[in-house]
Amino acid sequence: MGAQKSIHAGKAKIDVNVDLSHKLCSSLMLPSLRFSPTSLSLCIKHPNLFGGSEKLDVSWDKGLYDSNALIAYRRPRPEWLCQQSFVIQHSVSPEIGVHGTPTDNFSQSGSGGVNLSQFSVGLDLTEPANSNWSSTTSIRFKHVRPLNDEGRSISRDLDGLPVTCSGNPHDSMVVLKQESQYAKANEDSFFRIRFQIEQGIPLLSKWIIFNKLKFVASKGVKLGPAFLLTSLTGGSIVGDMAPYQAFAIGGLSSVRGYGEGAIGAGRSCLVANNELTFPLNKRMDGAIFLDGGTDLGSGRHVPGNPSLRQGKPGSGIGLGYGLRFKSQFGHFQIDYAINAFHQKTVYFGISNLTS
Repeated sequence: MGAQKSIHAGKAKIDVNVDLSHKLCSSLMLPSLRFSPTSLSLCIKHPNLFGGSEKLDVSWDKGLYDSNALIAYRRPRPEWLCQQSFVIQHSVSPEIGVHGTPTDNFSQSGSGGVNLSQFSVGLDLTEPANSNWSSTTSIRFKHVRPLNDEGRSISRDLDGLPVTCSGNPHDSMVVLKQESQYAKANEDSFFRIRFQIEQGIPLLSKWIIFNKLKFVASKGVKLGPAFLLTSLTGGSIVGDMAPYQAFAIGGLSSVRGYGEGAIGAGRSCLVANNELTFPLNKRMDGAIFLDGGTDLGSGRHVPGNPSLRQGKPGSGIGLGYGLRFKSQFGHFQIDYAINAFHQKTVYFGISNLTS
């Protein structure tokens, strides 16, 4: 549910959009579905800030446990040059994927008492699209501060082990990030692969030095009226790292049938997803899926080894079926999954909400 209004300021027009909606994304044991907290979203867009087509976007999202504020300023540039954006961002969110405790035979993840307050400022450069390739480069200063559930800064988790790389109540770093994507599609299939490389730059001796690589490869094929989607996600990190930088495995966007991060958190990961969807009527599709993921034995190399302390298995398989609904109000998704421990999980989600 949302509302949009345009305000004229001189020759410019400011678009204001407010969205007040339920974010439904829960992993549950019981047949009855439980609603997650209401989320408030506010977005302000100014298409001509200083009279030279400079664009300013301001957005704010607030849930019960998380929040995100973003300011982006873009200057007009010729299409054949890199598009520049100056970005300031601050977010607070619970670190359930790494520090969360698996419950109910790993079908859910409880709070681990660690939250992350992250502030970043920097420059994003989007290169002109070249055939099927697209690329974005960014350099940002990041300041990460772990908090407990009361909002106070912490340097150790509930077991007394460090939650930062430095051992202090915060980590600072300058991160150079390169993201490239190749996509090719036709009427019957598509292929997409995305690479993401992050490099910590040691401008100061106490700042984190690391290299993090992640890739996602997806292939979709039309099989008569049905559509088969297969994807493979992998990554690894070398050098300095804090526990919150680990790859969390398990959850709706990873291996269904498990809670968020309930399989493990490692320096490396490999996740495979396979889903076959087929039409049931004009507004509803059915789906069957099989997911699997592993930390490749790298969980013990994460500082503090949170996966071992929480009894996470390190690998797991989930399978199930679901429904996909399409309406003028958005796309609804219900998935019913079972994990390797024969524990059932229901995921209910809404995406692409319109006003």
